[in-house]
Amino acid sequence: MQKAEFDKFADEYYVLHQKNIRHSGESPEFFAEYKIRDIFELLMNQAQNPRRILDFGAGIGTSVPHFLRFFPDASLTCLDVSEKSLEVGRSRFTGLADFQSFDGMRIPSPDNTFDLIFAACVFHHIPHSAHSGLLQEWLRVIKPGGTAVIFEHNPLNPLTVHAVNTCPFDENAKLIRGTLLRKEMQKAGFQSVGLRYRLFVPGALRWLRPLERWLHRCPLGAQYFVHATKQ
Repeated sequence: MQKAEFDKFADEYYVLHQKNIRHSGESPEFFAEYKIRDIFELLMNQAQNPRRILDFGAGIGTSVPHFLRFFPDASLTCLDVSEKSLEVGRSRFTGLADFQSFDGMRIPSPDNTFDLIFAACVFHHIPHSAHSGLLQEWLRVIKPGGTAVIFEHNPLNPLTVHAVNTCPFDENAKLIRGTLLRKEMQKAGFQSVGLRYRLFVPGALRWLRPLERWLHRCPLGAQYFVHATKQ
């Protein structure tokens, strides 16, 4: 994980992100909110109500207001390698989350701490050779019965690939297929590992989005998420 790379973009992350996704017809808030809403629906279907949540690679805290909305009774820890991003996050959401520094290897929490661990488009910034070790670290800090959810860009979607290739803070990104990430979570020791593809419809046709619920197996969505539990 490139600390200096994200320190460099911390102050202008929102503006760069907004510019990069303008062709989607949506705002950065849309992409942040839909992920947390998907997690909420997933956990409600499983009758889970997380009390402690870890936002892994939280950056400047983009997901914080959405976690507060959908999980108002949970405590939220935001973890990142970029000290500059953490500073921006703390200033934006003072007292609403615990912003902690991450050395890129060991999560600074005891075993069995979190009910939910979430990462939003973080793993493509991490060398693929390091994924296995980090996922085992996730498994260490998740409580038995807890859930892990990873959202990622889909390398099978040409529009997504173009957006990543033209994004300044994705200059060193290496996208990973959903099927491969699912296998990596299984190898790390997670159970009940599932894969869902998302975002098939652009903003101009958002009225068609209710149809997406039947497309989650189609590997052409702009993004996907892998979800799993710890036994």
